[in-house]
Amino acid sequence: MTLAESEVLQVSRHLVPWLAAGYGLGLLYFRMLWWNVRLLTSGARPVVAALLGAARFAGLGVILFLASRCGAQPLLVMALGVLAGRAAVLRRLRPEAA
Repeated sequence: MTLAESEVLQVSRHLVPWLAAGYGLGLLYFRMLWWNVRLLTSGARPVVAALLGAARFAGLGVILFLASRCGAQPLLVMALGVLAGRAAVLRRLRPEAA
C-alpha cells in the first residue's frame, strides 16, 4: 500500500461517521417534513405545524453549523448524507403519495 492510499483510507475513516450522521439526519428531517405537511394540510393545528417546521429547520441548521466548525469536508459529507437520507425517504414514501 502506498502512502497516498493509506492517506485516502485514513481520511475516509474520518468522514464515514459524518456521512452516517448526515444520512440519519436526512431520514429524520425529511420524515418529519412529510409528517409536518400532513399536519398542515389537515388544518387541525396550523400554529403547531408552523412551530414544528421552524424547529425542524433550525435543528438542521444548528447541526450543519456544528459540522462546519469541524471543517469543510465534514460539512460537505454530512450534507451529502442528508441528501441520501432525502432520497431514501422519498423512495419509501412515493407509493404513499401517489
